[in-house]
Amino acid sequence: MNKNNSVTLQTKPVLKPTLIALACATSIFLGGCNGDPVAALPPTTVPPEMPVVPSDPLPAFDNDGALQANIRWTTYGVPHITADNVESMAFGVGYAFANDNICVLADQIIKFNSERAKYYGPDEVPGSGDSAHIINDFGYLTVGIKEYAMSGMASLSANTRAMLSGYTQGYNKYLNDTGVANIDPSCANQPWVQAITEQDLLTYALGIALLPGAANFLPAMFAAAPPGESFLPYPVAMAKTNNSEKVLRPNTQIPFTINPEITVPKMNAKDLGSNGWGLGSDMTENGMGMVLANPHFPHTGNLRFWQFHTTIPGYLNVMGGSLMGVPGAVNIGFNENVAWTHTFSTAEHFVLYQLSIDPNDQTAKSHLVDGQKRTIFAKELAIDVATGPSTSMRLGKTAYYTNYGPMVTIPGNFDWNETNAFAIKDANLPNFDIVDHWFAMNLSSNMEEFKQAFKDYDGVIFNNTMAASKNGEVFYIDDSTVPGLTNTAINQLTTNPLLVATRAAAGFTVLPGFISQMDFVGPVPYAEAPKYEGTDYVQNSNDSFWLTNLDNPITGVSPLFGRVDNEQSLRSRMAHSLLATAAGADGLFNPQEVEEALLGNQSYLADSVLDDLVAACSARESTPVVVNGTSVDISAGCAALALWDGRMNTDSTAAHLFREFAFAFRLAPQWVNPFDATDPANTPNTLDVNETTMQQLAQAILNVQTAGIALDATLGEVQFVERSTSAGLPTGTKLPWGGAHNVEGGFNVFDTDIGNNGTLLPRHEYATLPNTRLSAEGEGYHITYGSSWMTVVNFTENGPQARGLLSYSQSHDVNSQHYLDQTLLYSAQPTLRPMFFAEADIAANVVMEMDISTSATAQ
Repeated sequence: MNKNNSVTLQTKPVLKPTLIALACATSIFLGGCNGDPVAALPPTTVPPEMPVVPSDPLPAFDNDGALQANIRWTTYGVPHITADNVESMAFGVGYAFANDNICVLADQIIKFNSERAKYYGPDEVPGSGDSAHIINDFGYLTVGIKEYAMSGMASLSANTRAMLSGYTQGYNKYLNDTGVANIDPSCANQPWVQAITEQDLLTYALGIALLPGAANFLPAMFAAAPPGESFLPYPVAMAKTNNSEKVLRPNTQIPFTINPEITVPKMNAKDLGSNGWGLGSDMTENGMGMVLANPHFPHTGNLRFWQFHTTIPGYLNVMGGSLMGVPGAVNIGFNENVAWTHTFSTAEHFVLYQLSIDPNDQTAKSHLVDGQKRTIFAKELAIDVATGPSTSMRLGKTAYYTNYGPMVTIPGNFDWNETNAFAIKDANLPNFDIVDHWFAMNLSSNMEEFKQAFKDYDGVIFNNTMAASKNGEVFYIDDSTVPGLTNTAINQLTTNPLLVATRAAAGFTVLPGFISQMDFVGPVPYAEAPKYEGTDYVQNSNDSFWLTNLDNPITGVSPLFGRVDNEQSLRSRMAHSLLATAAGADGLFNPQEVEEALLGNQSYLADSVLDDLVAACSARESTPVVVNGTSVDISAGCAALALWDGRMNTDSTAAHLFREFAFAFRLAPQWVNPFDATDPANTPNTLDVNETTMQQLAQAILNVQTAGIALDATLGEVQFVERSTSAGLPTGTKLPWGGAHNVEGGFNVFDTDIGNNGTLLPRHEYATLPNTRLSAEGEGYHITYGSSWMTVVNFTENGPQARGLLSYSQSHDVNSQHYLDQTLLYSAQPTLRPMFFAEADIAANVVMEMDISTSATAQ
């Protein structure tokens, strides 16, 4: 509500043309609103197999209830936790994690507990009326993750309950031992840093599962209201009314603006990505398995990785990295038998259903499914909102639900009116398999047990998985949680022009909700997920499953997993090129060659066009190029580009100029030979040297000059990491940074991530120029995203040998010696470091050791 007590709802429709009503108006292909439905076909989903129960079960809890763990820290702050049961193991993990990153998780607890507005007020930008914190809080209450956590706790497996319990107690012990005044200064003494509960941690996990789906629709849930009713919250002391004018009358006493932007969300707005390889016996020098893990994730915020090693003697010995707050299980890592990694999947994890409103219901609060009336029911929610340093108010709001899930409204695209409305159904709401699924991978003693984890659970929420075993087997699966659509729904989704066009325009699937056969019951089962196994290789660089193995394309799966026969990204083509050439003359990889492939900082686009581009611009000499009305002499830029070595290393001259060309080229690629689905790794190809190409180079030169940067600068002078102070100010120390970008077909990718990073912890940013990441203010590329938990694992006769690097280091705490140490190592020379897995290596590199327990003070 704005200051004069009027309300404006800002909308930014992005679908052109506006979505066509799909219900009664399109009933001819679905049987009609009140006619006979389409003949029912059997659903594609089948009941999941029961989890395998080992004959000698892992002890989940300590017999006497006292938790004990030993933590040994080796160089670069890597904790090695040893305990004799799952709960004690997680106790050690929770303590060690809090020591490094307590502020990040504390921030996330209030986020998913719907308490952002309680501590920060209504807006992300104070006074703007964006209502981001109100939307967050009502949104997560609407999806109900806190309620699911409370009601679902008793049904969890013993291992999950043990990890939630142990991790919570470890986190709380660290907070109690250290004191809130002495923790990471970015959240020290903040009132929202408190002891947490098991329910808090489970709520957080359930919220993370929604990141690729329903979490993107929180503003749309906030705006959902029947026609003629207000979506706005109201003071709880005031009775709710359906009369919008009454709700908005001047004496409602809401002392802040409510003016949110409700837009169609962009899926994977962060462009989350990764590279992953699994190399089998046919591809390695020693005939054993090898894995390359290279997630590209934000370097700040809630999607940071953290490295650790856990051992329960006789049961568990696993090392790797996990996202913040995972209570004891390793997400990307290895044990003595199997190594694995993940990449962000192209699969969809939800369906938006278009409802056919019951024409006999004047309130528009019921809809029809197979001609039968279904109620749209309401639920009253309430949150606390800070209105000043020591004042707050309680707001209520009505959320609406259907048999599919929460109602959503995006004005101009997905409206709730007298004939149609929309609801979202997320396959991850709720997902109680997350911890069990990854823990089963951690415990696997061979590839068959590793695969069994995917048969037993559906907890890999948005990932492709690539794995290799010590025996040289490789395995790929996209078993991310994907709606298991019926054959009827799949047929209509892929053949009906309206549904095909809507999906293309929206970027996600929209199905008619008035036919029950369009609904899904659960996720796609293991048997129907895209997968490949063999002894050669598996790979993914964020294109779909299709070319996991170039010689054995995967087809015939649900379209919700992604596309086939489509043009591949330049990064995917780089991956295929490296797999074909980086092993040297023998065609067999050793660990050094895999590491060099990862850190070589090649550019696929440069390999494809650089020589032709330099030849063309040299021939142009000083003849001006007109771009957007500006006459540009490209000769100096051409001369600089001729000095470039084709790599994105810190000492590479004019690499930034080629990147700027790549940003312009991306908007209108100029290829002589178009994409050919029969040769996807090599097409399109050959630069079309024309006036557009020259204009793209001219635009690149203008970008660099506008930023005040020399055309012949080295990349190390332009691309940098600069950390923020605990108050969110720039430190002024810019570390040179080597690495490529997706836009030029790099493999070791880095980028600039501006905007909401999932937390409210302070950080600084530099504004970027249009259509590029180059900043005039920052005088270059400010790296805050990209290669993060980089690992190469090679199985040998003496066990797994691994090298890795966490590019932004272990700790968020500016006072920690592990806040910048790995970052400095990479900046000096891109390299990985040894990972200590064998007991002798750990013992030889211990820098600190601690025994912790619930019954005694840490020693």
